[in-house]
Amino acid sequence: MKPRVFLTRSLPAAAMERLAAETELHLPPSASAPDPAALLAGATACQALLCTIADTVDSALIEACPHLKVIANFGVGFNNIAVATASKLRIPVTNTPGVLTAATADLAFGLIIAATRRFAEGESLVRSGAWRGWEPLQLLGGDLAGANLGLIGLGRIGTTVARRAQAFDMRIRYWNRTRLPPGEEISLGLEYRDRDALLAEADVVSLHVAYTTETHHLIDARAFARMKSTAVLVNTARGAVVDEAALVQALRSGQIAAAGLDVYEREPALHPELSSLHNCILLPHLGSATTGTRTRMAMLAIDNLLAACADQRPTHCVNPEIFA
Repeated sequence: MKPRVFLTRSLPAAAMERLAAETELHLPPSASAPDPAALLAGATACQALLCTIADTVDSALIEACPHLKVIANFGVGFNNIAVATASKLRIPVTNTPGVLTAATADLAFGLIIAATRRFAEGESLVRSGAWRGWEPLQLLGGDLAGANLGLIGLGRIGTTVARRAQAFDMRIRYWNRTRLPPGEEISLGLEYRDRDALLAEADVVSLHVAYTTETHHLIDARAFARMKSTAVLVNTARGAVVDEAALVQALRSGQIAAAGLDVYEREPALHPELSSLHNCILLPHLGSATTGTRTRMAMLAIDNLLAACADQRPTHCVNPEIFA
């Protein structure tokens, strides 16, 4: 018998075809994201919930779904899910790591270039009709060659950004909870710094940490005070790693020069002043947004949920202790 699956949002075509063929697929009543009531109504009778990082799967929802055998998250992060409750009920929670590394690293480096070279301000000037031609001092940005790139977090994505930075002749510093072996630092051209020293030295700070209680507002007013006035902050990790109010103040006051953001503290809401700042590039959470990457993510999520529904251990389970 095919497992009953509730899918919260449409996925790329190949994944939808696979779900239709291999599961009894159930979708929300409308094309928009399900509200809590629709999410509960859809998941209650299903064995598998295929959700996204934008869906809140809290304890009340999990406890109200007696047939649930797996919660398959479409994304690497899983702080949207009450994992402790799922573990208590011995429900595996899965994610989709690895397949989005290159796409997210590409976007992070794109933001590094765009924010450093003031692309958004330049495009706005041209589109507005106010551009009056080339000028020697017009929208001067920073150089990447020889600049100090500070990576906070060095998992898969941070490491891939470091490789891209090598091609731009950047000097790469990093901070991570666990320092790499010396041979890996040499091969990647990395120098280790404690976090305060990295913030003080970096021309660009790029964030690549997971979101936890320890990393909540990791970049706050104190951190901005340590950064150069010419520095750029890039965040493609999680929005709440940055204190958005402190970021607004740092950008408005010139404490730092610019920022490039793909994630926000209270998505999809922004700090009310953020959108008015011309020295901040704002993207709508596009880190993994390529057709190939999102298709691979969806296929991995389906692999995970089908394994769990067949009483097998999923490959990417974030609470593996339930199988002990």
